[in-house]
Amino acid sequence: MNTEQVPDAQTYGDRRPYVVPDALADLSGAAAGKVVLPPELGWTGRRDYDLDDRADTVVFYERVLVDAVRPGDLARLINADRLRTLWPELFLPARVRRLWEARFPGLAAAA
Repeated sequence: MNTEQVPDAQTYGDRRPYVVPDALADLSGAAAGKVVLPPELGWTGRRDYDLDDRADTVVFYERVLVDAVRPGDLARLINADRLRTLWPELFLPARVRRLWEARFPGLAAAA
């Protein structure tokens, strides 16, 4: 997995590193049931999510895609098939969306 960062950027959002996997096949997280974010990703205080509830899953995926800084977090928490299904619904920073769609053009086609 790679971490992408823009040197000499003007804003925090431009400088912030985002993790994107090398392959969607690396993402083997649960597709259903209850999940708990690790403390470093549950910084807002909410850590429990129900992946059987679509709205909860959308919020969970948005949180992980934006806040994960370790490749292992993505691999452990995100499910590739669910990501493909939810992609058009995710509200992500433009840069996060561009990074993922550049690596996985199939996501852009689904949006």
